[in-house]
Amino acid sequence: MKMEEEKNTEGGGMGKGAPAAAEAAAAAEAEAEVEEGEIVADPNPSDVEEGPQRLRQSHPLEHSWTFWFDNPSAKSKQAAWGSSIRPVHTFSTVEDFWGLYNNIHRPSKLAVGADFSCFKYKIEPKWEDPVCANGGKWTISCSRGKVDMWWLYTLLAMLGEQFDHGEEICGAVVNVRAKQEKISIWTKNGLNEAAQLSIGKQWKEILDYNETIGFILHDDAKKHDRFAKSRYQI
Repeated sequence: MKMEEEKNTEGGGMGKGAPAAAEAAAAAEAEAEVEEGEIVADPNPSDVEEGPQRLRQSHPLEHSWTFWFDNPSAKSKQAAWGSSIRPVHTFSTVEDFWGLYNNIHRPSKLAVGADFSCFKYKIEPKWEDPVCANGGKWTISCSRGKVDMWWLYTLLAMLGEQFDHGEEICGAVVNVRAKQEKISIWTKNGLNEAAQLSIGKQWKEILDYNETIGFILHDDAKKHDRFAKSRYQI
């Protein structure tokens, strides 16, 4: 079974790492194809009723994941940071992912100021979350012409367990801003240098991203805000 991108994903052709992302997203023993955003398994003839319909099987992911949305209209300077973030949907199979992904707006269509996240189940996209508290994040900047494709391949790589240190990953966030979008991968233990460097290098390969990216500890971000310096760079 392959967990692949839509045939006509916005943002142009795939980079060198993109095919690897789709290939590595296999989550079940049986082989399946993506047809109009769905995963459809080849049926056992004895299990199929008369007619052209094909049997749809469930392909579980290694982890359950939750999409979160922070609506810019709900934010205010007086409100505590993160208080407007809301869970959208939790999914645990390939079919559930595509069913949701194909029926929601892409990042390029979201309102400026919105934050959209995908985190492992029971981990909230907040610095204060116990799992995230000692971690940090890798961040890339991108234009609206590329954000949709890069967001999709980041999701496929995470859900498909493509990273060698996937156990370190909490989730990913896309920030929609006026000048440019940002995508970040959040991790658990920011001081585990080997794991963080491995994740950053693999992410750049998946996206065929050639610019330097930095890893900032959440503690440093809380202390220094936008002036926080990168702990690692690749």
